[in-house]
Amino acid sequence: MKVRIRTWHAMVGTALALTSVWAVAQSGPESLLPKGFDEPAPPPPAAAPAASAPAASASRPNPASVSTPVVQSVPSAAPMVLDGALAVPALTGPGGLTRVPTLEELERMSPEDFEDLLGNKIDLDMPPQARRSMERVGLIDDTEGGLSADSLGSQHASVVEAALAANRGQLVSRWGHILLRRALISRLAPPAGMSPQRFLALRVALLLRMGESDAARAVLQDIDIANYTPELGNAAFDTYQNTADFTGLCPVFSSLGSLRDDPQWNAAKAICEAFRGSGTSAMAKLDRARVRGSMDRIDVLLAQKYAGAAGRSRKAVTIEWDGVTTVTPWRFGLANAVGLTPPDSAMNGAGSIYDDMTALAPMVGLARRAAAADHAGGTGVLSNAAMVDLYSQLYSDPEVQGEWQQRAETLRNAYVLEDPAARFAAMQSLWSGASGANAVYARQVLTAAAAARIAPSKDLEGDAPALLTSMLAAGFDANALAWSPVVASGSQGWALLVLAAPGRIKTVGSSAVSTFVDGDDSQDKRRSAFLVAGLAALGRIDDGDARSFSGQLGLGLDSSSRFLTALDRAAGNGDAASVALLAGLGMQGSDWHRMTPRYLYHIVSALRSVGLDAEARMIAAEAVARA
Repeated sequence: MKVRIRTWHAMVGTALALTSVWAVAQSGPESLLPKGFDEPAPPPPAAAPAASAPAASASRPNPASVSTPVVQSVPSAAPMVLDGALAVPALTGPGGLTRVPTLEELERMSPEDFEDLLGNKIDLDMPPQARRSMERVGLIDDTEGGLSADSLGSQHASVVEAALAANRGQLVSRWGHILLRRALISRLAPPAGMSPQRFLALRVALLLRMGESDAARAVLQDIDIANYTPELGNAAFDTYQNTADFTGLCPVFSSLGSLRDDPQWNAAKAICEAFRGSGTSAMAKLDRARVRGSMDRIDVLLAQKYAGAAGRSRKAVTIEWDGVTTVTPWRFGLANAVGLTPPDSAMNGAGSIYDDMTALAPMVGLARRAAAADHAGGTGVLSNAAMVDLYSQLYSDPEVQGEWQQRAETLRNAYVLEDPAARFAAMQSLWSGASGANAVYARQVLTAAAAARIAPSKDLEGDAPALLTSMLAAGFDANALAWSPVVASGSQGWALLVLAAPGRIKTVGSSAVSTFVDGDDSQDKRRSAFLVAGLAALGRIDDGDARSFSGQLGLGLDSSSRFLTALDRAAGNGDAASVALLAGLGMQGSDWHRMTPRYLYHIVSALRSVGLDAEARMIAAEAVARA
């Protein structure tokens, strides 16, 4: 593999030659070390010059009167100063570079000017030990919680591509989202017939649609830019745009600068040019884009404000949002990067993906991130620990006042108050303050660790379902099981525990299930349908009882489809990665009303059969809790 060393060789060579000439013309620098500390040992006596030595050597400067240049000598004739520039031997062969520009000229040059100056490029071999393999790309392997690297080896490439490309990124299940993210960041080999670059580009694109911009960037950075394809270049642009990290694109432009010729791509190249020191040239290019109308005025101004952070442009940029009624990832990312907040007129109806981007953005204010966490926590983008950490920052920040400071104090009370009933009341206050079922679930994720700290008590039996839902939202199944003696058979708390319990448990009797069905007040008895589907998939109900309840509730658990056939086949092959990808495809939707008991049964059963038992249990319990 060759790495293209384009322009900086000219600068390095120039600097080296100039240092060689100028170093002998300076007086020695004054040492800051104690006297005698850095005095070199006396040199050995010089040998007598040979008879053939040139007489011109006598004219060399006295080495005792100048500093010794700390550079390696250039293996060529000494350069001569001609008209303010250096004449050096040609660097690129016949017809190549014969004049090195002055330092002032070099400073004004853009990367394109360097390329024109050199005419062609110098190639150097990258050491093999510095290269990263494309055979298995990802962040975690099977020893770190990832899926088996060869899991997709027997799967057809078209199935994998369909599962990745057709997934819109919004899943009904928080635990399904977490499982899919785990599969996408695992160090996997591509299926036969699919290139590693194509496989990686599909994974990164899906992570972005899921709101997992940080994970997408981390996976993308696991490969060398020399291995980029145009498709990966496009994925990189979207990734760094969503993470508000536009300077992260600069290494990509050095290899794939001519990949695209659209206004946003060229504006991002101008930003990188500014951060390489050519701020005036970059601002001029962005000004031309604004004058020509190739980009909206707000898009150009945001790019100029970002580029101005390089400190060389000396141009103040004022952002005015008048007339801006829509937001795009470009506008949103640049606004976050320069510390601005898009107006409500642009954000209204913008889509939940911007909540995920906000929740993950470290440069955004704490109150904005906490508001966005009401979505990101429920979907699985933020963990319980991340949400608690965010509220802890709210609590400790003296500049946060009002509603958000009160919420942070309420969360603290849920942990530290002595009376369990008072702690539960604090949790209820947080839950009731959320708007919408998904936001309520996100707040239950937030309080999961606090709920796990409450000891089981008959006094709180009526509140057990809410407490258990909160615990299981973050996977505290062992703490939840401690409530088994408290909850009544056939209750909602009982249903959550029989689904979430790890290991083998006794088969659930039909009478307890019938009690649950009779008391189920959910629409169309969806909780009962999900309970039966989950119990049947986990093998915790007799086959006869499963068929009976399936017929009674009209579930059709045994019916199939092309999708379910592919899922069952992957499970039969023990292909955990394919099962995870296909399960994510089957769990798409905005809420659990988009999920059918039949799909839940096949997904949970497939996960359990390939060793993903914990995810299977949590998804089944979540279905009943959020039906």
